[in-house]
Amino acid sequence: MDYFHSKQTFTPAKGDFLISEPYLPDPNFERTVVLLCAHGQEGSFGFILNKLANLQFDDVIKEVSEYPENLYIGGPVQQDTLHFIHRCDDPEVGGQDIGGGLFWGGNFDRVLQKIQLGLMPVNDFRFFVGYSGWDVGQLDEELEAKSWIVYKNAKANQVFDTDPSQLWQTALSELGGKFEMFSKYPTDPRMN
Repeated sequence: MDYFHSKQTFTPAKGDFLISEPYLPDPNFERTVVLLCAHGQEGSFGFILNKLANLQFDDVIKEVSEYPENLYIGGPVQQDTLHFIHRCDDPEVGGQDIGGGLFWGGNFDRVLQKIQLGLMPVNDFRFFVGYSGWDVGQLDEELEAKSWIVYKNAKANQVFDTDPSQLWQTALSELGGKFEMFSKYPTDPRMN
């Protein structure tokens, strides 16, 4: 029996998590959870939810002072860009509904205004430098190679209320069965 690779066959869709297999050799995605924002005929796109950047929001957005919220590394693509997801119900912020109470993007000027006015609900937003992207068919190939586990229909509370350092283990545990066992694998199997 092959304990290191799942036999899961779910087709991913926007609003799903992609959970990296325990020993995925790509350092960009080691023990990560990606929120998939798009998956279709033009490829796939999402953000790594549990990889902190060495920057804070007010380090990169000069119009804002004293908003020391952490930034996350959304992925290895275009790390000179800033993106956000949220669960804010402000229609002036808007954004693309990706399901589960999650929204991608929106009116960034309104977000800046909320920050400047001290009205920003910090636990409802997450900001990313860069993103994770796959060309058409590339993600499907990686799924065939058993690099990812698909967690269907992610929810906003999983993204915003789970400690990011525990998200990978928590998501696998929630899937149960062999995936719960995966969550307990050591980072370095030689240390077992």
